[in-house]
Amino acid sequence: MKKLFKAAAVAAIGLTLAGAATAQSALNEILNGGVLKVGTTGDWNPMSVRDPATNSYKGFDIDIMTELATDLGVEVEFVPTDWKTLVNGVVAGQYHITGSASISPPRMKAAGFSESYIAVEIFPFTTAEKAGNFSGYDSINQAGVTVATTLGTTFEALVREWFPNAEIKVVEAPARGYQEVLAGRADVFITSNIEGSTLEQKFDVVRVPDTGPRAPSPIAMLLPQNDQVWINYVNNWVKLKKAKGFFDANKEKWGL
Repeated sequence: MKKLFKAAAVAAIGLTLAGAATAQSALNEILNGGVLKVGTTGDWNPMSVRDPATNSYKGFDIDIMTELATDLGVEVEFVPTDWKTLVNGVVAGQYHITGSASISPPRMKAAGFSESYIAVEIFPFTTAEKAGNFSGYDSINQAGVTVATTLGTTFEALVREWFPNAEIKVVEAPARGYQEVLAGRADVFITSNIEGSTLEQKFDVVRVPDTGPRAPSPIAMLLPQNDQVWINYVNNWVKLKKAKGFFDANKEKWGL
């Protein structure tokens, strides 16, 4: 009889804990509150671009989050954030999920990630006027060369690793490394093939000659690390949308 009571008690505790975990999930908060809160930087064209005049957003990420909210049957609210506080915001519960971010070990220590749906490769860029000064990565890693990057991004860590002999100029968002190069205050910046293609069309920037892609990285959405219920939902949603062609169509729409 004692064993029976013990087994029943253990089962009851298990059910209580399971219920508590479910109740604490962001998924329940979203469904009960009717709002999906999304952290987005608004400075990564064509992923997330903020229009300061209207405070509205557009881009590949924005379409993804709008679709996710639609399938959840809730409204979407875009919460402004920046790269250096992107992880902290999701950990602190300021938003339920983020837009796209590179999957990296430092971020994995504090936050969870969704299934990946796109990957990026990194290239160095300069102005067309300065392109003749460089040939290959070694030509950048020299004293007298200034490489600009944005604080708190994965690009900052890569710049410090790849170009230890160069002068590293770190700017804080909303300023961007490419803006420093365009203004003549730096010589080189690095960015993804995704953003780089957009910048090449819009500004007088080109890839540094004789440099191939580096640091191929899958990107995904950040979520609370200990919320497996919410992570499972988003992961299965990504799989479903991949199978239905949503992600491929969205890539084509934004030229990715």
